[in-house]
Amino acid sequence: MHIIQKAITCVSILFLGGMLTGAMAQSGTAANAGPKAAYCTSTGGVVENRLAYFGTNGPASSWLQLSGTLGFCQYTSAVDGSRIHVSLDTLFTAKPSLATLAYYALVQWNGQGNGNPASFYCTQLGGSDAFGGVTAAGGGWVQFGAIDEVLEACIFPDNSTIDSWGLLYHSVGDIRGTDLSTILKYSNPYGTKKQSN
Repeated sequence: MHIIQKAITCVSILFLGGMLTGAMAQSGTAANAGPKAAYCTSTGGVVENRLAYFGTNGPASSWLQLSGTLGFCQYTSAVDGSRIHVSLDTLFTAKPSLATLAYYALVQWNGQGNGNPASFYCTQLGGSDAFGGVTAAGGGWVQFGAIDEVLEACIFPDNSTIDSWGLLYHSVGDIRGTDLSTILKYSNPYGTKKQSN
């Protein structure tokens, strides 16, 4: 009888633990925990847990949810309400990433491409603009109910990720949201910011 009670207790603990973990994952609480999220909020950002979707240029009922999820930190300017998003991993790493190097380098857009300039700029830098950013279907990182429901993000081969529009605006000296050079854990390796052609 004693063994049966122990088995029932173990099963109950596992069941309740599974329910709690599932509830945390659904609410985003688990992804919002930890040092990356804490750093985001301590620097004035808001943590967003976004889902990957394809076909976002059409009606929301036709969007195709993909398997990816990614945590972002959103910074909003108190002056003009502009925003920039950076993945929590990219924000928090003290090592160089292609996204941070692209942000610091201030490479000018070459003007090539007929369509969304942020998508073409991302491609020019060696990134990929989400899930069909340069196609008619569109795609991006979605958080329903957020002010930027669909986020167009530039993903680099090392998986570092930054807001495509924020990156493009920054290349011409227009700060969106906040100046990430004051927040990114990886410091500007170029010293004084430069603009290159």
